[in-house]
Parts: sequence; C-alpha cells; structure tokens
Amino acid sequence: MAQAPVQTIHRDPQLFYWILFPITAVMILTGILRHYATVLMASAPKQLDQKTMREQRSLLHGINVRTNFHTLSRKSFNARRDALTAAYESGAYLKDPERRGQAPPNPMSDPSSMEGMMGMMKNQMAMVIPNTLIMSWINAFFSGYVIMKLPFPLTIKFKSMLQAGVATKDMDPRWMSSISWYFLCIFGLQPVFNFLLGSDNAASQMAQQMGQMGPQAGQMFGPGVDPDKQFLAEAENLAVIEHYSVLDGIENRLLQGIKA
Repeated sequence: MAQAPVQTIHRDPQLFYWILFPITAVMILTGILRHYATVLMASAPKQLDQKTMREQRSLLHGINVRTNFHTLSRKSFNARRDALTAAYESGAYLKDPERRGQAPPNPMSDPSSMEGMMGMMKNQMAMVIPNTLIMSWINAFFSGYVIMKLPFPLTIKFKSMLQAGVATKDMDPRWMSSISWYFLCIFGLQPVFNFLLGSDNAASQMAQQMGQMGPQAGQMFGPGVDPDKQFLAEAENLAVIEHYSVLDGIENRLLQGIKA
C-alpha cells in the first residue's frame, strides 16, 4: 500500500519566535496578574455565629457518617444513625427553629448573600476581561498563521481544534495555528502556575471553572437553600443504608491468609 506523501509547508523560522513565544509569555503573565488581582479583590471570610456553625457542622456530620459507615461497627453506626435521624427530624440543629416550614428568605435581600455574589462576579470578570483582550490581540496580529507542526500523528477530528482560524481542507491535522496555541495554553499552563505560584493559586481558568462546577460546602449552604429540607433528606439517606463493616469476618480472613 502506498503511503501518503509527507506534507511540507515552507514557513519563515522567525514566526516560531515572534508568535509562539509572545503568546506563551502573555498567557503566563496574564495568569500571574489574574492570581494577584483575585487575591487583592478577595474579601475576608465572614465569621459565622455559633448557631449557623452548628447547623452546618451537624449536616456535614451526617454526611460523613453516611459516607464512612463501613468503618464503624453495627452498634456504633446504629447509635449515630438513631441520634442524628431524631435530631434532623425534630429540627434540633436548625439555626431558626421558629422558621421551620417557611420559605427560605430571598437571597437578594440578604447582605451576606450579596457579598458572595459580588465575589463570584469579580472572579468571573477577572477571567472574562483578560480573555477578551488576549483574543482580540491574537486575532488582530496573529490570525491565519501556522506556527508549528506536532511531532506525533493525529486524526482528522483534531483538525478543527488545532487549525482554528486557518481555512484549509487538505492541511495535515498536525499543523497548529496561533489561535489554537492560545487555547492549548489555557488548558496546559496549570503546571507552570503551580511551579510559580504554588498549588493553591487563582491563575488557572480551568481549575477555577472546575472548582465552581464541583460540589462545595459553600454551595450546600448557599443562599436560598432550606436547611430543614436538607436535614430531612439526609435523615432518609441514613435510614436506607444497609450496614456492613470492613471488620466483618476479619478473623476468618486473617486465618485464611495465614494458612495460605
């Protein structure tokens, strides 16, 4: 079978230095500035009162018992489940027991909720504004340039991702455009930011977006959430657990391991 001829594009070698390096350097510097801007704009966490802290910690206690029930003996698990279920159903851990059964307050009228929304808006603006400026800069000066060829083969499915801004049909998918290099920098600079700023940094856009999408305690106790419904739901989750322990039959397993 005849092999396809190797596709060669004659490019100015200076394109590699005047396009790839500037885009990479600008992305790194933008990430560092985004990190320090986020740190400066971050507001100090509001200290919770004792009742609010007890309400949140008691719900997390039930979640931890449900998640790690297999490490407890049946007697210990049943004692914890009965105590937590009774407290959840009676509303003993609620911050405002007199508001039980009422609709949660409007988040727009809660000053603490507004502060959280403003913080999220600041983080979003710290990502949107630099991306818009960098994308405009690349489209104005580097649009349509092919800057490098990847050293490994790729399928045709990668063509639209790696050759954004280059309207060609027959070009090898291994060739990469300047706009595609910008998108790859968004995904691939996290190790660089970890090295420069530490693992707990605000420079990576993808890390921030994944963190906002993932389950967090802030979303669990966010504005507009009814804690009474959360307690009742957790009581049902604890009630349907069929307990087993990792220590069940440990003697027989130990003896079988010794005999083997």
